[in-house]
Amino acid sequence: MASTIPDPQPGTGTARETPPPQPPSDRAGRVEAHGIDHIPDHERHGRPRQLFSVWAAANVNYLSLVTGGALILMGLTLWQALAVIVTGNLFWLLTGLLSISGPAAGAPSEVITRAMYGVRGNRVNNAVVGWLISVCYFALNLAAAATAAFALVEMAGINANTGVKVAVVMVVAALTLAIGVYGHAMIMKLYLPITLALTAAFAVVAVGVFRHTDFSYVPAEPLTGTDLWAVLAAGVTLIASAPLSYTTSADFSRYLPRTAPARSVVGWTFLGGFLPGAAVCSLGALAATVVDMTDPQAGLRQLLPDWFGPLLLLALVLGTIAINALTAYSAGLALQAVGIRIRRSLSVLADGTAAVALTLYGLLASDFLDTVSNVLQLTVVLLGPALAVYATDIVLRRNRYDGPALMDESPGGPFWYTAGVNPAGALALAGGVTVSALCVNTLYTGPIARALGGVDLALPAGLVTAALLYTLLTRGKWRAPTA
Repeated sequence: MASTIPDPQPGTGTARETPPPQPPSDRAGRVEAHGIDHIPDHERHGRPRQLFSVWAAANVNYLSLVTGGALILMGLTLWQALAVIVTGNLFWLLTGLLSISGPAAGAPSEVITRAMYGVRGNRVNNAVVGWLISVCYFALNLAAAATAAFALVEMAGINANTGVKVAVVMVVAALTLAIGVYGHAMIMKLYLPITLALTAAFAVVAVGVFRHTDFSYVPAEPLTGTDLWAVLAAGVTLIASAPLSYTTSADFSRYLPRTAPARSVVGWTFLGGFLPGAAVCSLGALAATVVDMTDPQAGLRQLLPDWFGPLLLLALVLGTIAINALTAYSAGLALQAVGIRIRRSLSVLADGTAAVALTLYGLLASDFLDTVSNVLQLTVVLLGPALAVYATDIVLRRNRYDGPALMDESPGGPFWYTAGVNPAGALALAGGVTVSALCVNTLYTGPIARALGGVDLALPAGLVTAALLYTLLTRGKWRAPTA
């Protein structure tokens, strides 16, 4: 039995002989009925191209501007920063690969990973990689939206004291959680107009930034040798942390028909993440060549017409609400997959409560920019190996997943493995995380990074180690059954 309680839906009635194009269980005006349970074929609908606006809306956001500007602040030249941005955003291909498991299984990523870790092992995986990291990202993005909203409040002549800041955080969180609570259909309905509105706003930003950019920018003391490689590696990790954080991309593709072309699912997911991700990060880097991007809002306003200031802030808030609604949605599913018997809508609210608490701490008690940089780089230690195991499983199984079988949590089920844990997945993830932790250079410097003069190879080392270990172990005595 799946660890979920579907939200009640009045008036759904009995199943029709010929189901409507958009089933009652997945309409924008209703709270989504499904949680981590299987989506039957007659309720599948939509086309892969709809995924573009989902990911595009989520990637035109304030945090992307911050990370793009941070690359220049780290000491890179403009062209080095742009190369890092393109390289880091190429990891959206892996996000796209993971998304093809959704239509195949008719289940979210939080359930599909039972095939990799076993029923019990997957609960631990969802508690840490799924829920905890999602809540951290929710808090970081909420803090980013709140800082833009604080500036908007100040423009209205209201002093943004502590009480006002708390109120602003609560309002932004409420808007975000409303989308997450209504769920999949609401996301699909809202994100195309959000994408169009954000594209228009950032087109104005692009014009202002291009007019002032110093395209020959080189820092006063250019980095060379080991120092340069260390910053390049850290920069790629920083940018790649965005696509790597979506190890749950099947959550948003699982309503597609199982006949949806895998190539289209990968392609539209990749383009939806890569194009806006690379563009907005690049705007942050370009702006940093002429203004101080330690305060992106103040810096950008120097390059833009006065009348556009409030609209820019509104766009920053809207973009961050879009990305956080996806995060809240997946975090809610992760909480169910941990084994807690709670409705998806209530689990989203629980996640939001935890994220708001972290946000208030991050805004009122610590340095936001340093927190963003350190957290994004450190989470790669977990996210890289987790994504590698998931992607490798998809390749080895040729994306053949049996959704109803994945719902079976009983000791006699196909994914119980050994005492509820698949040793292959557990060992591969543990090995990848261990090697990655030895190579990291962010909040602390691992021994391998120290031996390399500070070059942080946590991302490639964790990915390769986890993928190789999982491949070797599943081809041995712990070979996983067809899902």
